[in-house]
Amino acid sequence: MKMNKAELVNVLSEQVGVSKKQAEELIETFTKTVTKTLKAGGEVTIAGFGAFSAKQRAGRMGVNPQNPSEKIQIPPVIVPKFKAGKALKDALKGRA
Repeated sequence: MKMNKAELVNVLSEQVGVSKKQAEELIETFTKTVTKTLKAGGEVTIAGFGAFSAKQRAGRMGVNPQNPSEKIQIPPVIVPKFKAGKALKDALKGRA
């Protein structure tokens, strides 16, 4: 099962008892806040669920896919990271 943003909006709207527009605004605010915090070098932790952070992946030598004999330098890059919390891990362990 896959859930997209529109489906998440519907679930939040029904579960919390807010309009779909309000639920969509909540999701937008959440994603913008997490993004802004990570860009500033911070971390967002939701107890029991997990922690969002940004880490720098080191630069490395790679291979040009169009010319495998040519080596290329891949620069360091900042990537998002999510570390699942204990409650989320335990909930997933219990699934069939």
